[in-house]
Amino acid sequence: MNKLKIAIQKSGQLSEQSLAILEKCGIKISNDVRKLKAEAKNFPIEILFLRDDDIPQYVEQGVADIGILGQNEVWEKDKKISEIEKLGFASCKLSLAIPKDEDYDGINYFQNKTVATSYPKILRKFFDEKGIKANIEEIGGSVEIATGIGLADAIFDIVSTGSTLLMNGLKEVEIVAKSDAVLIASQSLDEEKQNILNRLLFRI
Repeated sequence: MNKLKIAIQKSGQLSEQSLAILEKCGIKISNDVRKLKAEAKNFPIEILFLRDDDIPQYVEQGVADIGILGQNEVWEKDKKISEIEKLGFASCKLSLAIPKDEDYDGINYFQNKTVATSYPKILRKFFDEKGIKANIEEIGGSVEIATGIGLADAIFDIVSTGSTLLMNGLKEVEIVAKSDAVLIASQSLDEEKQNILNRLLFRI
């Protein structure tokens, strides 16, 4: 029988919450979830454990049929996929932050400044809409240290509680977007897989 392949993050909180939502839907997954693949015992789905920033590409290419991940990754990767449903967990903000002793007088603060981020596409779009010309410095991890080491004047990053910003002497000054976990799907599902997805959505 045809199985629906669902990609979820291989580790971390989003992974646990994704597995929990499948469990709440009454779907029993084989215990050893730390493999790259797992199968449901009582529902026609197969789970692929992937890096969250790879999920949009794999869904676009049809390696996975659907995926669960944060909207921030969906927006940043900008692949040809369908956003099906918000899942109501993993909520966070994508915010601009500056050194806490700096005065902030509005968005023009960022004119000609250097901003470090792991989300250059989302930030570029925002700055373009606001008419801000800034230098965007793309870095992989630990974005919040960028101002302290002199790499950037400000940062753009995910903020959930704000405690990491405080620890690094930063303050949040502008919320650019709010992101939740979402279910995404390939735009070329066949009828059988679409039917399985509909059954899954009904349970969710």
